[in-house]
Amino acid sequence: MNRRPRIAFFGSSLVSAYWNGAATYYRGIIRALHQRGYRVTFYEPDAYDRQAHRDIPDPPWAEVVVYPNQETAVAEALAQARGADLIVKASGVGVFDAFLEEAVLEMRGPNTEVVFWDVDAAATLHRVHQNPDDPFRFLIPRYDLVLTYGGGDPVVKAYRSLGARACVPIYNALDPETHHPVPPDPRFEGDLAFLGNRLPDREARVEQFFFQAAKALPEARFLLAGNGWGDKGMPGNIRSVGHLYTRDHNAFNCTPRAVLNITRESMARTGFSPATRVFEAAGAAACLITDAWEGIALFLTPGEEVLVAQDGAEVAEHLRALTSERARTIGEAARRRILAEHTYAHRAAQLEALLEGREAVQMGRAHE
Repeated sequence: MNRRPRIAFFGSSLVSAYWNGAATYYRGIIRALHQRGYRVTFYEPDAYDRQAHRDIPDPPWAEVVVYPNQETAVAEALAQARGADLIVKASGVGVFDAFLEEAVLEMRGPNTEVVFWDVDAAATLHRVHQNPDDPFRFLIPRYDLVLTYGGGDPVVKAYRSLGARACVPIYNALDPETHHPVPPDPRFEGDLAFLGNRLPDREARVEQFFFQAAKALPEARFLLAGNGWGDKGMPGNIRSVGHLYTRDHNAFNCTPRAVLNITRESMARTGFSPATRVFEAAGAAACLITDAWEGIALFLTPGEEVLVAQDGAEVAEHLRALTSERARTIGEAARRRILAEHTYAHRAAQLEALLEGREAVQMGRAHE
């Protein structure tokens, strides 16, 4: 594009990660786009008590518009966004999603493209496949482009089968300015740590990979962070610390001997979507143990840059054999790989090339 577009982005929250796992993804992508000269306005609702649990103030690299949780306020935000070069409706805003999904399409025009950016494609695709009358199903073909934060070919094929004009994964990545090595913090000392909110399609896999490993290693110390676990029965060697603010992510990743990633069941079933936590942990040079998922070698080399486990028993085996020296070696190798290939600067360049390519195609068609 000859001039940098103005982007209007409707998402869950840019400033709060409270019950909002996509926050660091949004921040990384939008900050990197800003560094390439784009102007981004992020519209988010005042919902789910997120504004009371802000992680960051309004950033200098985006304008943040917080609108009241009312339909009239949503309409006002849409009116303000009109005329942007690119309008993005992200999945999972949390309130008025159906209204937004249809309303943004009315803003398409000769100089305005409208994109649906799915940050939980597994859930979206499961929903529309379960309900053939889901209103969003009929809107998919009207979007200029569908972006996802992962999923690989299975998700791309699924969206194309639903009529999407194009579907392109923009994977999670690392923002090295926010996630990097820091000194250990005594609050997070332990042998294995896991960070994730308690969700219906995550809980059973946490029991399988994390709780079972804790039962197999009663002498080891396990650390659990995230919302919703307070009333969950768990082995006595697991310490739950509740919601973890993003300011503590680096210390949480750097302090324990290893960090565990567990893919949600829906994501494991519907393509591969490496979680934000994979890149955040690698960026902090943490030794990462992950459940097995298709495509991991595209991001980290098993056995050298990450340890892969099929179940909780293999997690425990890895932990038994893991010396502090080997943990450091794996973590440092992971950090080098991610910095070289998987930062948000890489993702923003990919997105810019995609948008420029689409504009070139459209200009060519206009002159046919």
